[in-house]
Amino acid sequence: MKFFEILDEMFSEFEEYKDIQKGKGIRGRLITIINPNAQKLAAVVEAIHLASLLHDDVIDEADLRRGVESINAKYGEHTAVMLGDIVYSRAFYELIDFGSEIAKIVSNAVYLLSQGELEDVRLSKNINLDKDKYMQMIYKKTASLIEAACGGAAVSRGFEKEPFMKYGKNIGLAFQIIDDMLDITQDEKTLGKPSMHDFYEGKTTLPFIYLFEAMSEEEKEKLKSLYKKKLNKEEKEWIKSRMQKYGVLEKCYNEAEKLIENAKEAIKPFSLYELEILADKVVNRKK
Repeated sequence: MKFFEILDEMFSEFEEYKDIQKGKGIRGRLITIINPNAQKLAAVVEAIHLASLLHDDVIDEADLRRGVESINAKYGEHTAVMLGDIVYSRAFYELIDFGSEIAKIVSNAVYLLSQGELEDVRLSKNINLDKDKYMQMIYKKTASLIEAACGGAAVSRGFEKEPFMKYGKNIGLAFQIIDDMLDITQDEKTLGKPSMHDFYEGKTTLPFIYLFEAMSEEEKEKLKSLYKKKLNKEEKEWIKSRMQKYGVLEKCYNEAEKLIENAKEAIKPFSLYELEILADKVVNRKK
């Protein structure tokens, strides 16, 4: 039984669970590449990720998840929060079976993930131009669970965990940077939400941080006036044109590529080429 089947079986009694839009299962895939026998661990980590998304959609008041009506939009915020709690609780119950080292690695990631969610909310109150704060937030909110998935899988296989955690951290950071770029470059149909929705929500992602650094004072004032505003087509095109003018997206892409190279270098001695292929796919999504 593959990890997605195990995951579905864990929550089959909950009708609302069936409407959760699951992604490609990157965390589960990483775990099963490192240890093909760790299907149950992969299911548990994917459950934790799903629970975090349920809560995230409530915080963001998101109506859509991957282009489909979100659980909070369909069933209400109370149901979404409680379903997230149920998924978290069952995941932690199952996590005990993997031993204290793996349980500590994964549970610490959930602690960091929750901190990251709170930091994201705080940073969204005003324009954040501090790259270090942004990087710390995306490490906690996105990369920490990917890091833990790789570390836990390594322990379950009897491998040294540090190289795999370094790999996971780096691809997690790169994944989020690319996601933040796609929020700008892709259309609503592809994204499943309006483009530049992050900026409307108050999230000053890396492309916007670099854009502010490069702009003239007059351009900065105009961009500030668009912060947390529902942008029309002309305003979106103006932002895109300035990003192209200053080479912002290319700068972000190059940064993501460096992270991917560091990730692949960390696990090279283990000859797990599927991990290298998966890492390359992170940055080779549509720019």
